[in-house]
Amino acid sequence: MEPDHEREIIQRILNGERESYALLVDAYQSAIFNLAYRMTGNRQDADDLAQETFIRAYRNLRHFDPEKRFFTWLYTIGLNLIRNHLKKRGRAVVRETAERRDSEAEIRDESCTEQELIRSQERHSLEEALHKLPVNLREAVVLRFYQDLSFEEIATITGASVSAAKMRVYRGVERLKESIKISE
Repeated sequence: MEPDHEREIIQRILNGERESYALLVDAYQSAIFNLAYRMTGNRQDADDLAQETFIRAYRNLRHFDPEKRFFTWLYTIGLNLIRNHLKKRGRAVVRETAERRDSEAEIRDESCTEQELIRSQERHSLEEALHKLPVNLREAVVLRFYQDLSFEEIATITGASVSAAKMRVYRGVERLKESIKISE
């Protein structure tokens, strides 16, 4: 969504057209859900976190700076909620996710072709390695490669400098490579 269109919708909402918020939700709900899912590895948590992100954004919309992009502000809210969630849940999230993925993989294995099985195992290895990364590296990798954001956008969302965002992405990718190499 274009920044001018975002600002127009936000102004309508602030002027009392609350139903216009659905336009912003529709535009960004899959991106926020995907961010939460990639960070937590849990669909239910991702649903809850995405919903909470939109609720918080709506409640704080009057504090939004119209000179900035709404989606980066929204991502920042979402990322902060995700960080807090991960701190509360700790490593239990990673263990729980790995166990669930293993059981889901067993179910899929019975009906997959060999190529599908190989791709599924590769994705599983990547997801497993991703969830072993420290949160700051994981979020940088997810924002860059799963959300396809620029380093400038990543810096804005994470509150880091552009060079720090680049370094986090680089370090995250290097650790992923090492982790996948070790598990092979």
